[in-house]
Amino acid sequence: MKYRTLGRTGIKVSPYCLGAMMFGAVGNPDHDDSVRIIHKALDAGINFIDTADAYSRGESEEIVGKALKGRRDNVVLATKAHLPMGDDPNQQGNSRRWVIRALEDSLRRLGTDHVDLFQIHRPAPDTDVEETLSALTDLVRAGKVRTIGASTFPASDIVEAQWVSERRGLERFRTEQPPYSILNRGIEREVLPVCERYGMGTLVWSPLAGGLLTGRYRKGLQPDTHRAAFGFQHMSDERRLDAVEQLIPVAEEAGMSLTHLATAFAIAHPGVTSAIIGPRTMDHLDDLLAGAEITLDDEILDRIDAIAPPGTDVGALDMAYKSPAVEQARLRRRLPDERSAA
Repeated sequence: MKYRTLGRTGIKVSPYCLGAMMFGAVGNPDHDDSVRIIHKALDAGINFIDTADAYSRGESEEIVGKALKGRRDNVVLATKAHLPMGDDPNQQGNSRRWVIRALEDSLRRLGTDHVDLFQIHRPAPDTDVEETLSALTDLVRAGKVRTIGASTFPASDIVEAQWVSERRGLERFRTEQPPYSILNRGIEREVLPVCERYGMGTLVWSPLAGGLLTGRYRKGLQPDTHRAAFGFQHMSDERRLDAVEQLIPVAEEAGMSLTHLATAFAIAHPGVTSAIIGPRTMDHLDDLLAGAEITLDDEILDRIDAIAPPGTDVGALDMAYKSPAVEQARLRRRLPDERSAA
């Protein structure tokens, strides 16, 4: 592995980050098998692991904790908080009250006294970002967190957070974790340039476009049963399937699988530090590792650009963050009395 620096933190990480979302009930419920997968990834040179409290309601963190016994010091460990962890409305979000509690719970499950990167899993428009950054700053100063980051924040939110940190003397987000793949290149327009401007590292998720870029999802073929069970609409989006059909011959003519084309593409952008790979089985990991040394030349990248233009998304990724300003009708429609007054 040729290690890269995570933004300006000085921390060296592998270009592939092992995502732990598939370890636990939603993916691989066999703890021993999941631990073996983690160990094999570490033995292959991957030194970066990303998980979250919400992954199988903490089970993923517990599995990662088991796997890192005796190996913790050699791993850059990242986790996240924000998503619901219970029915209590305060067991979620970006408030000081929850962020500190969530980190303590994660440390217990992971079996460690600190994490190297603690990320806010999603924006929270109802919470002042200063409230969140203040809590994160206290956690860094307490030695429980080494550095902090965000996940799926729009470019404007990233900039606002940087300004607040500077003006209030708070720790600043050093990383961003956005979705990025051949089919979802929207972050090339603003998010990646903003991250580069502020010296932030980026660990991108879903480089296989939620499974579409594995080559197992084709027009007229029965989809993989595990992925199909989640009911993702992006798996049957005709525009995305059309793009996949065009990308398959590009990969074949280059002598590689579509999976390897997709993962190599994700780490080719100069603004990307690491791409998160999320194997569910040992076979998945073996396949991903087999393409770890592949690089794409300009001819291949040009052909990809012609199919999926830079800075654009081919359809939508179901798991991506959707701004309340767009999702909630009440935020984009005037009230009846306001319409009549206009």
